[in-house]
Amino acid sequence: MSRGWPRLLAVAALAAVLVGCTGCSNLGYYWQAATGHVDLMRAAKPVPEWLDDPQTSQPLKDRLLLAQRIRNYASSELGLPDNKSYTAYADLKRPAALWNVVAAPPYSLQLYTWCFPVAGCVGYRGYYVLADAQSEAERLKAQGLEVSVYPVPAYSTLGWLNWAGGDPLLSSFIGYPEGELARLLFHELAHQVVYVPDDTTFNESFATAVERLGGERWLATQAPPGARDEYLRFDAQRRGFRALALDTRAKLQAVYSSPEAAAQDWPVVEQQKKAVMAEFRERYAQLRAGWSGPRQAAYDAWVARANNAMFGAQAAYDAQVPGFEALFNAQAAAGGDPWPRFFAQVKKLAQLPKPERDEALGGELPRAEGGAPADAPKAKKPGDTGD
Repeated sequence: MSRGWPRLLAVAALAAVLVGCTGCSNLGYYWQAATGHVDLMRAAKPVPEWLDDPQTSQPLKDRLLLAQRIRNYASSELGLPDNKSYTAYADLKRPAALWNVVAAPPYSLQLYTWCFPVAGCVGYRGYYVLADAQSEAERLKAQGLEVSVYPVPAYSTLGWLNWAGGDPLLSSFIGYPEGELARLLFHELAHQVVYVPDDTTFNESFATAVERLGGERWLATQAPPGARDEYLRFDAQRRGFRALALDTRAKLQAVYSSPEAAAQDWPVVEQQKKAVMAEFRERYAQLRAGWSGPRQAAYDAWVARANNAMFGAQAAYDAQVPGFEALFNAQAAAGGDPWPRFFAQVKKLAQLPKPERDEALGGELPRAEGGAPADAPKAKKPGDTGD
């Protein structure tokens, strides 16, 4: 039984209390969320215990030692929080920490949102059991929404549970290549620096900018040449794919904002949508022809299932990254350590109303106000309950 287990029972109890804020229909969801996280924390042991255990394999020990070097670097060189997070490790004995469900209308990239006490409204809902996520996906499909379920290797409790040991390293990502492992840890720790309720795009774009900037610095100054070369090959594929997806999102948005959509001429809009998706898959095939390496299958699966929900979810992670990177570069140009000044500027942005934040960061993915048939469900807006 892990340290802090009696206190972690309070997490489950708190979830049950919070249900009263949003209705009894959410009881099952909050209970699975609380108990799922408690089970994850129960499996976690401090890294030194894993290193001292003769049953721990040498490859795992090497990865844990690397993760601790990255963790120390995050605080000492990037100014990310120095706390208990990622100083313990849990073997989940499953491929993902949890599974997210995302959904969007058939003629819009605006994500359906769920609202939670404290955390606010977000465009995804996480489940610790895949079958539960698939059940929620089927419920949303029955409402006419396009849906995706995808595995999540890690998540952040935003620093709220550092008193209980913080977020642990997980078997779902400990084997990542060095550059990817560094990026993931920097991303999740960034969520402990700034988090704005009801603004998934701001939160995820900020964390993605931190992971990119910090990851590049780690690879340039700390990683061996082999790790840098491996990362560059992988990142070239990722950047190429994201550029293609960005262009496709813009084309889909143009379709959903077209005069035909405004006139609710849905057969024509559907035909235009199919043409954009066909072009996307054709261009992906051309892009993929120049690739090599183990990640092609993952991209193939993404493209095969691509829909509005998947494009909308991807936008949340990168739509405002250029704005955050420009903000960082402005601080770097002033000399000295740019990270404290960068975080201070981001915290100031977080205090602004959302329209002002979006404008300061170069805007957000445009949304079509009338992008769905009159009898089709629209994505929920912040303030709606997620039951």
